[in-house]
Amino acid sequence: MVNTRNLSKEKLEKAAYILKTVAHPLRLSVIDLLSVKDRMSVNEICMALACEQSLLSHHLSNMRLKGLLMSEKQGVQVFYSLKERDLIKLLDCMEHCDCNM
Repeated sequence: MVNTRNLSKEKLEKAAYILKTVAHPLRLSVIDLLSVKDRMSVNEICMALACEQSLLSHHLSNMRLKGLLMSEKQGVQVFYSLKERDLIKLLDCMEHCDCNM
């Protein structure tokens, strides 16, 4: 494999892992939302994104297990925040991309 940018194998593997984890419109929407509001409950995220709580919970759990989100339980509510704040750069890149997306 030719590596023209001199990116290490580890960096490429980490990028692929992150991209696989966020490769869903709802997951990207969660990242976008949490980039603006640092911490939100599952109910707040669900209302903001107009999605079913069971579907959202599945995606949030997956992103937490993969190390992209943090969760904190307070009583019956679970609050989520970005663990990897650099994910915001991914959204910025997509927003400014001029590659016919």
